[in-house]
Amino acid sequence: MSMHKMPDDAERILSSLYVLHAEEAQESNSYLVMKRVIDILFSALCLFLLLPLFAVVAILIKLDDPKGKVFFRQTRIGKDEKPFEMYKFRSMISNAEELKKNLMAYNEVSGAMFKMKNDPRITRIGKFLRKTSIDELPQLWNVLTGNMSLVGPRPPLPDEVAQYTEYDKQRLTVTPGCTGYWQVHARNSVGFEEMVQLDLTYIRMRSTALDLKIIIKTGLMLLGSKNAY
Repeated sequence: MSMHKMPDDAERILSSLYVLHAEEAQESNSYLVMKRVIDILFSALCLFLLLPLFAVVAILIKLDDPKGKVFFRQTRIGKDEKPFEMYKFRSMISNAEELKKNLMAYNEVSGAMFKMKNDPRITRIGKFLRKTSIDELPQLWNVLTGNMSLVGPRPPLPDEVAQYTEYDKQRLTVTPGCTGYWQVHARNSVGFEEMVQLDLTYIRMRSTALDLKIIIKTGLMLLGSKNAY
């Protein structure tokens, strides 16, 4: 039985597509390796250098509210919808999670996300920690262990993900980050839909150069922190 030979033009097209796909895969793998190297080196160095600050913050938190713990551990949803424990310095009263349901009517952002500028659950030292974003620093441990990256979409809560559409869940296809594309572009001044759009824009555009740009811009923003709460 005779076999028809594929036309030369078709062979060249298929060959070109194969090479292009292979190059894209190699570029993606190279980016992910470099991203992880940067995450490990940066988080390890920062955790070591910030140990004195961590000690001072721990003392201040205990003086302000002796009943609660220094660190706040909360279940978040990471890459591929896998849950993990995220760490922060405690900035709220010890029973803050129990009181959240009573404050949902005062939510100041739209969609599957809760933000309240004058949240009555925040302690005195907590206001300072949030204003300066110091409360987020323990997440460097999450970066070091691989649950998070320095840059990526912020990890949502399980009850928030329960409200996600399939479109929204696209932001869960990559490792979540301490900071990201929407934080340096809009911070808390956008609603949920705009946040998702900015996160998906980052996922399409992400590169080592963009990650470094976001890290630098985040550092500069922390000097002002006027939109943090």
